[in-house]
Amino acid sequence: MPRTARLDLPDLLQHVIVRGVNRCDIFLDDADRGRFLKNLSKLLVQTGTECLAWSLMTNHVHLLLRPRNTQLAPFMRRLLTGYAIYFNHHHKRSGHLFQNRYKSIVCEEDAYLLELVRYINLNPLRAGLVKDLAALDCYPWSGHSVIMGKVTLEGQIVEEVLVIFSKRKLEAKKRYRLFVADGVALGKRDDLGGGRRMSREERGEEPYDERILGSGEFVEKLRGRRELESKFSRSMEIEEIVTKVCHHFGIDPQELRLKTRAARIVDARSVICHLAVRQIGHSGVEVGRHVNLRRAGVSIAASRGEKIVNNDPALVELIGK
Repeated sequence: MPRTARLDLPDLLQHVIVRGVNRCDIFLDDADRGRFLKNLSKLLVQTGTECLAWSLMTNHVHLLLRPRNTQLAPFMRRLLTGYAIYFNHHHKRSGHLFQNRYKSIVCEEDAYLLELVRYINLNPLRAGLVKDLAALDCYPWSGHSVIMGKVTLEGQIVEEVLVIFSKRKLEAKKRYRLFVADGVALGKRDDLGGGRRMSREERGEEPYDERILGSGEFVEKLRGRRELESKFSRSMEIEEIVTKVCHHFGIDPQELRLKTRAARIVDARSVICHLAVRQIGHSGVEVGRHVNLRRAGVSIAASRGEKIVNNDPALVELIGK
């Protein structure tokens, strides 16, 4: 499958996951980890990029970043290239160290900021690199110890996280730690780590994009950003689907806007909703504007359209599937 384009703009919160090539170890000792953090901190300060959480594992890294003055791509290129050169020289090896592409997931801050901070900072505990939360408090290779004040990392944004819990620093740390402790029992969460795709049954008719962690409304907001327009290319636009389905049913596209229950028009609306939303991935709101239905109506119509399409496989061929 072709690679999907990154969604990369300043001020977007991004969960970044970097893995070693063929899942090889990228840290062999504490000197390696220290060098990576030194490079990370230097770049955070130089570029004005904000880091809210991080964890260094054995063969991968988690970073929660918010670039302010630049895009994420040049930041990551400098970080990974610089470390790979160091690692290969230090360990007398050659060749690629990292997988070709780091993974970056744009995150909706209001809904997921704290969940991601907790999820990322708890990684060493879940992986058994530390035995308990008390050990994680002082563990130098996770952003949790920085928030707890045991370790420092210039460029990590601590106050933004703590102030959510309390304006008083000591009380904020206490409440933050309780919040993290509650997350231990939750175990690994693939929904936060980008480990799986949501099925249509899980997301319903909400707009969805595997590059985004957030609500359908947040996905729509990003789709509306002119700078990202080219990143959301469709295999077929709604207008083309409407034209082909209407031709199949022998009706004029303008008839879709009529308030009528004529069978051919109702069937055409249903098939359009199913093909555009469930097959191609357009949002229910977008499709609803073309067929004179609200989002809830689009969902009902799409279910009806699925049955029609199942009984007439030629309809799927209209969109080349």
